Amino acid sequence: MFISFLFKLTLPLASGIALSSCGAFSQADLVNTEAGQTSPRPTNSMEVAQTPQKEIKAVPIISGLEHPWGMAWLPNGDILITERPGRLRIVRNGVLDPEAIGGVEEVATVSAQQLFASQQGGLLDIALHPRFEENRFVYFTYSHGTQQANRTRVARAVFDGETITDWQVIFEVGQTKSGGQHFGSRLTWLPDETLLVSIGDGGNPPVQLEGDFIRQQAQNLASHLGKVIRINDDGTIPVDNPFVDNPEAAPEIWSYGHRNIQGMAYDPVTQQVWATEHGSRGGDELNLIQKGENYGWPVVSFSKEYSTGQPVAPVTSRPDMVDPLQVWTPAIAPSGLAIYRGDRHPEWQGTIFAGGLVDRGVRHLRVGKNNEIISETTIAIGDRVRDIRQSPDGHVYVLTDNNNGQLLRLES
Repeated sequence: MFISFLFKLTLPLASGIALSSCGAFSQADLVNTEAGQTSPRPTNSMEVAQTPQKEIKAVPIISGLEHPWGMAWLPNGDILITERPGRLRIVRNGVLDPEAIGGVEEVATVSAQQLFASQQGGLLDIALHPRFEENRFVYFTYSHGTQQANRTRVARAVFDGETITDWQVIFEVGQTKSGGQHFGSRLTWLPDETLLVSIGDGGNPPVQLEGDFIRQQAQNLASHLGKVIRINDDGTIPVDNPFVDNPEAAPEIWSYGHRNIQGMAYDPVTQQVWATEHGSRGGDELNLIQKGENYGWPVVSFSKEYSTGQPVAPVTSRPDMVDPLQVWTPAIAPSGLAIYRGDRHPEWQGTIFAGGLVDRGVRHLRVGKNNEIISETTIAIGDRVRDIRQSPDGHVYVLTDNNNGQLLRLES
Protein backbone atom coordinates (compact mmCIF):
# COMPACT_ATOMS: atom_id res chain seq x y z
CA MET A 1 0.00 0.00 0.00
CA PHE A 2 0.99 3.63 -0.43
CA ILE A 3 2.72 5.12 2.61
CA SER A 4 2.40 8.87 3.04
CA PHE A 5 5.24 10.48 4.99
CA LEU A 6 4.26 13.99 5.95
CA PHE A 7 6.74 16.01 7.97
CA LYS A 8 5.18 17.54 11.04
CA LEU A 9 4.08 21.15 11.35
CA THR A 10 4.80 23.09 14.51
CA LEU A 11 1.46 24.69 15.37
CA PRO A 12 0.83 26.46 18.66
CA LEU A 13 -2.05 24.80 20.42
CA ALA A 14 -4.57 26.54 22.62
CA SER A 15 -2.45 25.87 25.70
CA GLY A 16 0.75 27.04 24.02
CA ILE A 17 1.93 23.47 23.42
CA ALA A 18 3.23 22.47 19.99
CA LEU A 19 3.36 19.13 18.26
CA SER A 20 5.91 16.93 19.94
CA SER A 21 8.39 14.15 19.42
CA CYS A 22 8.04 11.14 21.68
CA GLY A 23 11.62 10.15 21.02
CA ALA A 24 12.91 12.14 23.99
CA PHE A 25 10.48 10.66 26.53
CA SER A 26 11.23 7.82 28.90
CA GLN A 27 9.16 4.65 28.87
CA ALA A 28 7.43 5.77 32.06
CA ASP A 29 6.52 9.10 30.46
CA LEU A 30 4.97 7.40 27.44
CA VAL A 31 3.00 4.90 29.53
CA ASN A 32 1.64 7.65 31.75
CA THR A 33 0.87 9.86 28.76
CA GLU A 34 -1.25 7.15 27.18
CA ALA A 35 -2.92 6.56 30.53
CA GLY A 36 -3.78 10.20 31.03
CA GLN A 37 -1.72 10.69 34.18
CA THR A 38 1.03 13.01 32.90
CA SER A 39 1.71 15.20 29.89
CA PRO A 40 5.41 15.42 28.94
CA ARG A 41 6.73 18.59 27.36
CA PRO A 42 7.08 18.61 23.58
CA THR A 43 10.45 18.41 21.85
CA ASN A 44 11.94 18.42 18.38
CA SER A 45 8.95 19.58 16.33
CA MET A 46 9.68 20.02 12.60
CA GLU A 47 8.18 22.43 10.10
CA VAL A 48 6.58 21.55 6.79
CA ALA A 49 3.94 22.98 4.49
CA GLN A 50 0.38 21.75 4.82
CA THR A 51 -2.64 22.39 2.62
CA PRO A 52 -4.48 25.59 3.66
CA GLN A 53 -8.15 25.24 4.54
CA LYS A 54 -10.85 27.11 6.36
CA GLU A 55 -10.02 27.33 10.04
CA ILE A 56 -11.71 24.77 12.28
CA LYS A 57 -12.12 25.63 15.94
CA ALA A 58 -13.24 23.68 18.98
CA VAL A 59 -16.18 25.11 20.93
CA PRO A 60 -16.72 23.90 24.54
CA ILE A 61 -20.14 22.34 25.15
CA ILE A 62 -19.84 20.81 28.63
CA SER A 63 -17.15 20.19 31.25
CA GLY A 64 -16.93 18.26 34.50
CA LEU A 65 -16.24 14.80 33.05
CA GLU A 66 -13.61 12.64 34.78
CA HIS A 67 -11.41 11.05 32.13
CA PRO A 68 -14.18 10.36 29.59
CA TRP A 69 -13.43 7.63 27.04
CA GLY A 70 -16.36 7.04 24.66
CA MET A 71 -19.72 8.53 23.66
CA ALA A 72 -22.90 7.48 21.89
CA TRP A 73 -26.05 9.37 20.84
CA LEU A 74 -29.52 8.29 21.88
CA PRO A 75 -32.38 8.70 19.37
CA ASN A 76 -33.65 11.82 21.16
CA GLY A 77 -30.25 13.54 20.87
CA ASP A 78 -29.04 12.89 24.42
CA ILE A 79 -25.46 11.63 24.74
CA LEU A 80 -24.17 8.73 26.83
CA ILE A 81 -20.53 9.14 27.92
CA THR A 82 -18.30 6.65 29.73
CA GLU A 83 -15.83 7.75 32.39
CA ARG A 84 -12.84 5.53 33.02
CA PRO A 85 -13.27 5.31 36.82
CA GLY A 86 -16.43 3.28 36.11
CA ARG A 87 -19.30 5.73 35.64
CA LEU A 88 -21.81 6.22 32.84
CA ARG A 89 -22.94 9.82 32.38
CA ILE A 90 -25.66 11.40 30.26
CA VAL A 91 -25.99 14.80 28.61
CA ARG A 92 -29.66 15.76 28.39
CA ASN A 93 -30.63 18.75 26.26
CA GLY A 94 -27.05 19.96 26.30
CA VAL A 95 -26.67 19.73 30.09
CA LEU A 96 -24.59 17.13 31.94
CA ASP A 97 -26.72 15.31 34.51
CA PRO A 98 -24.85 15.60 37.83
CA GLU A 99 -25.80 12.04 38.75
CA ALA A 100 -24.24 9.00 37.07
CA ILE A 101 -26.60 6.47 35.49
CA GLY A 102 -27.18 3.52 37.80
CA GLY A 103 -26.93 -0.14 36.99
CA VAL A 104 -23.44 -0.48 35.58
CA GLU A 105 -22.47 -3.91 36.89
CA GLU A 106 -20.70 -3.68 40.24
CA VAL A 107 -17.94 -6.09 39.25
CA ALA A 108 -17.27 -3.94 36.17
CA THR A 109 -17.17 -0.77 38.24
CA VAL A 110 -14.79 -2.20 40.84
CA SER A 111 -12.40 -3.53 38.20
CA ALA A 112 -12.62 -0.28 36.27
CA GLN A 113 -11.70 1.75 39.35
CA GLN A 114 -8.75 -0.47 40.22
CA LEU A 115 -7.28 -0.64 36.72
CA PHE A 116 -8.03 3.02 35.97
CA ALA A 117 -5.89 3.91 38.96
CA SER A 118 -3.10 1.59 37.78
CA GLN A 119 -2.76 3.05 34.24
CA GLN A 120 -4.84 2.67 31.08
CA GLY A 121 -7.78 0.54 32.19
CA GLY A 122 -11.30 1.38 33.29
CA LEU A 123 -14.74 1.66 31.76
CA LEU A 124 -13.85 2.34 28.13
CA ASP A 125 -15.93 2.42 24.94
CA ILE A 126 -19.68 2.49 24.40
CA ALA A 127 -21.88 1.79 21.37
CA LEU A 128 -25.63 1.48 20.80
CA HIS A 129 -27.04 -1.47 18.89
CA PRO A 130 -27.98 -0.44 15.32
CA ARG A 131 -31.60 -1.24 16.24
CA PHE A 132 -31.45 0.38 19.67
CA GLU A 133 -34.97 1.80 19.39
CA GLU A 134 -36.28 -1.77 19.15
CA ASN A 135 -34.10 -3.62 21.66
CA ARG A 136 -32.55 -0.88 23.89
CA PHE A 137 -29.14 -2.67 23.84
CA VAL A 138 -26.00 -0.75 24.81
CA TYR A 139 -22.51 -2.25 24.52
CA PHE A 140 -19.49 -1.50 26.70
CA THR A 141 -15.83 -2.42 26.80
CA TYR A 142 -13.91 -2.37 30.06
CA SER A 143 -10.84 -3.76 31.78
CA HIS A 144 -11.60 -6.57 34.19
CA GLY A 145 -9.53 -8.28 36.86
CA THR A 146 -6.61 -7.30 39.04
CA GLN A 147 -3.22 -5.73 38.50
CA GLN A 148 -1.75 -9.23 38.32
CA ALA A 149 -4.35 -10.81 36.01
CA ASN A 150 -6.67 -8.75 33.81
CA ARG A 151 -8.27 -8.66 30.37
CA THR A 152 -10.64 -6.70 28.14
CA ARG A 153 -14.33 -7.58 28.30
CA VAL A 154 -17.37 -6.69 26.18
CA ALA A 155 -20.73 -6.42 27.91
CA ARG A 156 -24.26 -5.88 26.64
CA ALA A 157 -26.97 -4.24 28.75
CA VAL A 158 -30.40 -2.62 28.43
CA PHE A 159 -30.92 1.13 28.89
CA ASP A 160 -34.49 2.25 29.56
CA GLY A 161 -33.71 5.95 29.55
CA GLU A 162 -32.94 6.09 33.27
CA THR A 163 -30.88 3.08 34.31
CA ILE A 164 -28.87 0.09 33.04
CA THR A 165 -30.23 -3.43 33.55
CA ASP A 166 -29.56 -6.99 32.37
CA TRP A 167 -25.76 -6.64 32.27
CA GLN A 168 -24.29 -9.57 30.33
CA VAL A 169 -20.65 -10.28 29.44
CA ILE A 170 -20.70 -11.46 25.82
CA PHE A 171 -16.94 -11.64 25.14
CA GLU A 172 -13.70 -11.60 27.08
CA VAL A 173 -10.10 -11.95 25.98
CA GLY A 174 -8.98 -15.53 26.43
CA GLN A 175 -5.62 -14.63 27.97
CA THR A 176 -5.03 -12.75 31.21
CA LYS A 177 -2.14 -10.33 31.49
CA SER A 178 -0.42 -8.35 34.20
CA GLY A 179 -0.13 -4.58 34.40
CA GLY A 180 -2.47 -1.89 33.17
CA GLN A 181 -1.46 -1.35 29.55
CA HIS A 182 -2.96 -1.80 26.09
CA PHE A 183 -6.60 -2.79 26.42
CA GLY A 184 -7.56 -1.49 22.95
CA SER A 185 -11.34 -1.42 23.29
CA ARG A 186 -12.89 0.53 20.38
CA LEU A 187 -16.29 -0.75 19.21
CA THR A 188 -17.44 -0.46 15.58
CA TRP A 189 -20.60 -1.85 14.00
CA LEU A 190 -20.64 -3.28 10.48
CA PRO A 191 -23.75 -3.11 8.24
CA ASP A 192 -24.58 -6.78 8.90
CA GLU A 193 -24.92 -5.95 12.62
CA THR A 194 -21.71 -7.72 13.57
CA LEU A 195 -19.43 -5.91 15.98
CA LEU A 196 -15.70 -5.22 15.62
CA VAL A 197 -13.70 -4.83 18.84
CA SER A 198 -10.05 -3.78 19.02
CA ILE A 199 -7.90 -5.67 21.53
CA GLY A 200 -4.44 -4.44 22.55
CA ASP A 201 -1.30 -6.57 22.57
CA GLY A 202 -1.03 -6.62 26.37
CA GLY A 203 1.74 -4.13 27.03
CA ASN A 204 5.35 -3.10 26.61
CA PRO A 205 8.46 -5.02 27.63
CA PRO A 206 9.26 -6.31 30.18
CA VAL A 207 5.65 -7.62 30.41
CA GLN A 208 5.72 -11.28 29.38
CA LEU A 209 3.34 -14.13 28.58
CA GLU A 210 4.30 -17.74 27.89
CA GLY A 211 8.01 -16.97 28.27
CA ASP A 212 8.22 -14.15 25.73
CA PHE A 213 7.36 -10.48 25.55
CA ILE A 214 3.57 -10.30 25.57
CA ARG A 215 3.56 -8.16 22.41
CA GLN A 216 4.50 -11.29 20.44
CA GLN A 217 0.92 -12.46 21.04
CA ALA A 218 -0.17 -10.10 18.27
CA GLN A 219 1.21 -12.67 15.78
CA ASN A 220 -0.30 -15.66 17.60
CA LEU A 221 -3.58 -16.66 15.97
CA ALA A 222 -4.53 -18.70 19.03
CA SER A 223 -4.56 -15.51 21.13
CA HIS A 224 -6.98 -12.57 21.19
CA LEU A 225 -4.20 -10.13 22.13
CA GLY A 226 -3.16 -7.66 19.41
CA LYS A 227 -6.24 -8.33 17.28
CA VAL A 228 -9.47 -6.92 15.94
CA ILE A 229 -12.18 -9.43 16.76
CA ARG A 230 -15.64 -9.74 15.18
CA ILE A 231 -18.67 -11.10 17.01
CA ASN A 232 -22.42 -11.20 16.52
CA ASP A 233 -24.56 -8.88 18.63
CA ASP A 234 -25.05 -11.64 21.22
CA GLY A 235 -21.35 -12.54 21.38
CA THR A 236 -21.55 -15.62 19.19
CA ILE A 237 -19.09 -16.11 16.36
CA PRO A 238 -20.01 -15.19 12.76
CA VAL A 239 -19.70 -18.18 10.45
CA ASP A 240 -17.80 -16.16 7.83
CA ASN A 241 -14.97 -14.96 10.09
CA PRO A 242 -11.63 -15.54 8.32
CA PHE A 243 -10.19 -18.10 10.74
CA VAL A 244 -13.35 -19.84 11.86
CA ASP A 245 -12.30 -23.10 10.17
CA ASN A 246 -8.73 -23.01 11.46
CA PRO A 247 -8.50 -25.25 14.52
CA GLU A 248 -5.30 -23.49 15.63
CA ALA A 249 -6.83 -19.99 15.57
CA ALA A 250 -9.27 -18.11 17.78
CA PRO A 251 -12.44 -18.00 15.66
CA GLU A 252 -13.34 -14.44 16.71
CA ILE A 253 -10.27 -12.93 14.98
CA TRP A 254 -10.92 -10.52 12.10
CA SER A 255 -7.39 -9.06 11.69
CA TYR A 256 -4.12 -9.35 13.60
CA GLY A 257 -0.66 -7.90 14.13
CA HIS A 258 -1.92 -4.80 16.00
CA ARG A 259 -0.31 -3.03 18.95
CA ASN A 260 -3.10 -0.96 20.50
CA ILE A 261 -5.98 0.41 18.40
CA GLN A 262 -7.85 3.22 20.15
CA GLY A 263 -9.48 4.76 17.08
CA MET A 264 -11.75 2.78 14.73
CA ALA A 265 -14.60 3.83 12.44
CA TYR A 266 -16.66 2.44 9.55
CA ASP A 267 -17.19 4.56 6.43
CA PRO A 268 -20.69 3.79 5.08
CA VAL A 269 -19.90 5.30 1.67
CA THR A 270 -16.70 3.39 0.85
CA GLN A 271 -17.63 0.47 3.13
CA GLN A 272 -14.16 0.53 4.65
CA VAL A 273 -12.98 0.27 8.25
CA TRP A 274 -10.32 2.76 9.30
CA ALA A 275 -8.23 2.49 12.46
CA THR A 276 -5.48 4.37 14.26
CA GLU A 277 -3.11 2.58 16.60
CA HIS A 278 -0.36 3.54 18.98
CA GLY A 279 3.21 2.87 18.02
CA SER A 280 6.12 2.64 20.41
CA ARG A 281 8.23 5.80 20.64
CA GLY A 282 6.82 6.96 17.31
CA GLY A 283 5.46 4.78 14.53
CA ASP A 284 1.77 5.53 15.18
CA GLU A 285 -0.32 4.21 12.29
CA LEU A 286 -3.44 4.87 10.24
CA ASN A 287 -4.69 1.67 8.62
CA LEU A 288 -7.52 0.23 6.58
CA ILE A 289 -8.67 -2.88 8.45
CA GLN A 290 -9.32 -5.81 6.13
CA LYS A 291 -10.62 -9.29 6.79
CA GLY A 292 -7.94 -11.84 7.64
CA GLU A 293 -4.97 -9.50 7.12
CA ASN A 294 -1.76 -9.24 9.15
CA TYR A 295 -0.68 -5.70 10.10
CA GLY A 296 2.81 -6.72 11.16
CA TRP A 297 3.27 -5.79 14.81
CA PRO A 298 5.84 -6.44 16.22
CA VAL A 299 7.79 -8.08 13.37
CA VAL A 300 7.17 -5.14 10.99
CA SER A 301 7.00 -1.62 12.39
CA PHE A 302 8.26 1.96 12.30
CA SER A 303 8.41 1.93 16.13
CA LYS A 304 11.43 2.08 18.42
CA GLU A 305 12.14 0.51 21.78
CA TYR A 306 11.48 2.76 24.74
CA SER A 307 14.53 1.42 26.56
CA THR A 308 17.17 1.71 23.82
CA GLY A 309 15.78 3.78 20.97
CA GLN A 310 16.58 0.96 18.56
CA PRO A 311 13.98 -0.26 16.02
CA VAL A 312 11.44 -2.74 17.40
CA ALA A 313 11.41 -4.64 14.11
CA PRO A 314 14.18 -5.32 11.59
CA VAL A 315 12.03 -4.10 8.67
CA THR A 316 9.22 -1.61 8.10
CA SER A 317 7.45 -3.55 5.33
CA ARG A 318 6.88 -7.09 4.11
CA PRO A 319 4.89 -8.24 1.08
CA ASP A 320 2.75 -10.59 3.19
CA MET A 321 1.73 -7.85 5.61
CA VAL A 322 -0.33 -4.65 5.25
CA ASP A 323 1.51 -1.32 5.20
CA PRO A 324 0.01 1.66 7.02
CA LEU A 325 -1.41 4.52 4.96
CA GLN A 326 0.08 7.07 7.34
CA VAL A 327 2.83 6.91 9.93
CA TRP A 328 3.29 9.53 12.66
CA THR A 329 6.80 9.98 14.00
CA PRO A 330 7.03 11.89 16.34
CA ALA A 331 4.06 10.17 17.90
CA ILE A 332 0.66 11.79 18.29
CA ALA A 333 -0.66 8.90 20.49
CA PRO A 334 -3.86 8.48 18.44
CA SER A 335 -7.22 7.94 20.12
CA GLY A 336 -10.64 8.52 18.61
CA LEU A 337 -11.46 8.48 14.90
CA ALA A 338 -14.28 9.71 12.66
CA ILE A 339 -14.89 9.75 8.90
CA TYR A 340 -17.15 12.67 8.12
CA ARG A 341 -20.31 11.81 6.16
CA GLY A 342 -22.71 14.53 7.27
CA ASP A 343 -24.32 17.38 5.34
CA ARG A 344 -23.73 20.15 7.88
CA HIS A 345 -20.14 20.68 6.68
CA PRO A 346 -19.99 19.70 2.99
CA GLU A 347 -16.35 20.83 2.79
CA TRP A 348 -15.44 18.03 5.22
CA GLN A 349 -17.12 15.27 3.21
CA GLY A 350 -15.09 12.05 3.28
CA THR A 351 -12.30 13.50 5.42
CA ILE A 352 -10.81 11.82 8.48
CA PHE A 353 -10.58 13.28 11.98
CA ALA A 354 -7.99 11.54 14.20
CA GLY A 355 -7.45 12.53 17.80
CA GLY A 356 -4.07 12.83 19.50
CA LEU A 357 -3.31 12.38 23.19
CA VAL A 358 0.30 13.53 23.12
CA ASP A 359 0.02 16.37 20.59
CA ARG A 360 -3.26 17.60 22.11
CA GLY A 361 -4.95 18.14 18.80
CA VAL A 362 -7.01 16.60 16.03
CA ARG A 363 -5.43 15.60 12.73
CA HIS A 364 -7.70 16.38 9.77
CA LEU A 365 -6.77 14.25 6.76
CA ARG A 366 -7.98 14.29 3.16
CA VAL A 367 -7.93 11.03 1.27
CA GLY A 368 -7.30 10.47 -2.45
CA LYS A 369 -9.05 8.06 -4.79
CA ASN A 370 -6.54 5.31 -4.04
CA ASN A 371 -6.75 5.82 -0.25
CA GLU A 372 -3.55 7.84 -0.21
CA ILE A 373 -3.35 10.68 2.29
CA ILE A 374 -3.15 13.86 0.21
CA SER A 375 -3.17 16.47 2.97
CA GLU A 376 -3.05 16.76 6.74
CA THR A 377 -3.72 19.70 9.04
CA THR A 378 -3.82 20.01 12.81
CA ILE A 379 -6.78 21.43 14.71
CA ALA A 380 -5.59 22.90 18.00
CA ILE A 381 -7.44 21.54 21.04
CA GLY A 382 -4.98 22.27 23.84
CA ASP A 383 -5.84 19.11 25.75
CA ARG A 384 -5.50 15.35 25.35
CA VAL A 385 -8.04 14.10 22.79
CA ARG A 386 -9.61 10.77 23.74
CA ASP A 387 -12.55 10.33 21.35
CA ILE A 388 -14.03 11.88 18.20
CA ARG A 389 -17.49 11.10 16.83
CA GLN A 390 -19.88 12.48 14.23
CA SER A 391 -23.32 13.06 15.74
CA PRO A 392 -26.53 12.13 13.92
CA ASP A 393 -27.19 15.81 13.14
CA GLY A 394 -23.86 16.19 11.32
CA HIS A 395 -21.67 17.83 13.96
CA VAL A 396 -18.26 16.48 15.01
CA TYR A 397 -17.66 16.18 18.75
CA VAL A 398 -14.45 15.68 20.73
CA LEU A 399 -13.87 14.32 24.25
CA THR A 400 -10.82 15.51 26.18
CA ASP A 401 -9.10 13.26 28.68
CA ASN A 402 -8.36 14.76 32.08
CA ASN A 403 -9.85 15.20 35.56
CA ASN A 404 -12.14 17.92 34.23
CA GLY A 405 -12.72 16.53 30.75
CA GLN A 406 -14.74 18.44 28.20
CA LEU A 407 -17.13 17.72 25.36
CA LEU A 408 -16.21 20.01 22.44
CA ARG A 409 -17.83 20.64 19.07
CA LEU A 410 -15.79 21.37 15.95
CA GLU A 411 -16.99 24.36 13.93
CA SER A 412 -15.70 26.21 10.87
